[in-house]
Amino acid sequence: MSVQVSPIDEVKTTPWSGGRSPFNVEYGKMMMWFFLLSDAFTFSSLLIAYGALRFSSSSWPAPDLVFQSVPGLLDSGAPLVFVGLMTFILILSSVTMVLAVEAGHRMAKKEVLWWMVATIIGGFTFLGCQALEWSHLHHEGFWWGHIPNMEELKHLFKGGNEASYGTYAQQFANLFFTITGFHGFHVFSGVIINIIITINVLLGTYQKRGSYLMIEKVGLYWHFVDLVWVFVFTFFYLV
Repeated sequence: MSVQVSPIDEVKTTPWSGGRSPFNVEYGKMMMWFFLLSDAFTFSSLLIAYGALRFSSSSWPAPDLVFQSVPGLLDSGAPLVFVGLMTFILILSSVTMVLAVEAGHRMAKKEVLWWMVATIIGGFTFLGCQALEWSHLHHEGFWWGHIPNMEELKHLFKGGNEASYGTYAQQFANLFFTITGFHGFHVFSGVIINIIITINVLLGTYQKRGSYLMIEKVGLYWHFVDLVWVFVFTFFYLV
């Protein structure tokens, strides 16, 4: 017995392809791409501002000296280990989202449900790790409008004019908490959306529609959030 697809989801015959003229894509999916494009401009502006300040300065807090702790385990000696774990968790959640989308194309409700739950767990875990990192940096003296004392700052720079350490450290702190906070808000929003979608999967909403296109739409948002983190990770932790 064939399933009648609702008009809102009747869009394609093969995975990831469109089906409506003149744009050859379903309306909701096209609007998601427009939203992601506008959001990309916002993140780009913030990262360009950070890059402009970073590369116009004579000195800057060294990432391997600032981020060398594993909150709750080590205070130092493990540069970029914790953020590497955070990045792995977020990328893994993107993989589970891909599997949820693929299961949706096969109308496999149980598989979609489990992969969505795994994605939600990955999102919450990432947010928990970010909260630990923020808490640790705050304990070290970094916050919006606040930095550690000069003696502690000297251990976070590699050369340069010590008189400028305070200025550059403050710029670093303000931009770090603003940009990672903005990204964290996106992750949190994505987790909430994923929970709502997962509840609908559990209720059989998309099974009745005959299409799991909504999983694909939220998947686009989730992949965007993961991609943005790659750039945030590169700018703050590697450069």
